[in-house]
Amino acid sequence: MTAFTPVAVQATVGMAPVAAPVSRADVAILRAVLYADVFDYALTLPQVHRYLEGEAMPLEAVREALISSPWLAGRVETVDGYVVASGRAELARERRRRAEQARRLWPAAQWYGRWMARLPFARMVAVTGALSMDNVDGDDDDIDYFIVTAPGRVWLTRAFSILLVRLARLTGANLCPNYLLADSALLQERRDLFVAHELAQMVPLVGKAVYERIWAANVWLVDILPNVSPLAHAVPEASEGGPGHWAQRALEWALGGKLGDVLENWERTRKLAKFRRQMAVAGSGAAALDESRVKGHFHDYGAIALAEFEKRCRAYLGGA
Repeated sequence: MTAFTPVAVQATVGMAPVAAPVSRADVAILRAVLYADVFDYALTLPQVHRYLEGEAMPLEAVREALISSPWLAGRVETVDGYVVASGRAELARERRRRAEQARRLWPAAQWYGRWMARLPFARMVAVTGALSMDNVDGDDDDIDYFIVTAPGRVWLTRAFSILLVRLARLTGANLCPNYLLADSALLQERRDLFVAHELAQMVPLVGKAVYERIWAANVWLVDILPNVSPLAHAVPEASEGGPGHWAQRALEWALGGKLGDVLENWERTRKLAKFRRQMAVAGSGAAALDESRVKGHFHDYGAIALAEFEKRCRAYLGGA
């Protein structure tokens, strides 16, 4: 889960009056900074460029706007090479602290990610959430994974992943495979700024070909974030050999037919009954639970984050 902290924002403190007309580029730059601010995150210049909303423009144009725009000067500041909203200079120091926490967490994330990829029917594993942006608040933060599976085996793959989660917990690692998706259902139904960021920020560990297919299936995200492009792999692809690979192959052979169908249907029915009870208490949120998807987000953190983002936009943009 991606963490964020609601903060009180003031519309006038330290801000220059709105000058009309304000360029769309200036607004897009400010909105990129304010979206990151929701997550207490300071952006580098290349990240400001990468996450511009709705504006395709070169990196140098972003740099020039940050230097020369009086309107932006009243609303953002650059601290130690990081761009933050006006009055949020402490985020530069916080980013360095969180990056150090992330540096200690990444080896475990990669190691367990490789084992996730060796689970039966797993086809791609990527890190998402706070760690994907090196925005980790502590050594015990969750490691969020997005897993793509073979069609018709989403729930069985999830069951195997939960076994790995429990084993990892014995070592102090908090794994959270919170979104599993069949490779026949890669197109995302929800298409907003939050989901576009989640897709653009995820870091693939294993399954480059499937990762590229996700981008091909979700071309809509470049309408929202036109400067984004697929990330390179964080680590080399896992080798084809080894006991993990052969065990995966053997289990897929054993569970690929009618026995696997029976177990898949049994596991889905069993877990859906449990999830319905949870949804009755917490609401459905952003959960998606069916034959192709297991996304147990019973609290809609995306909607909460976007509401916090719009609050900041109203405060900092004023009448622009």
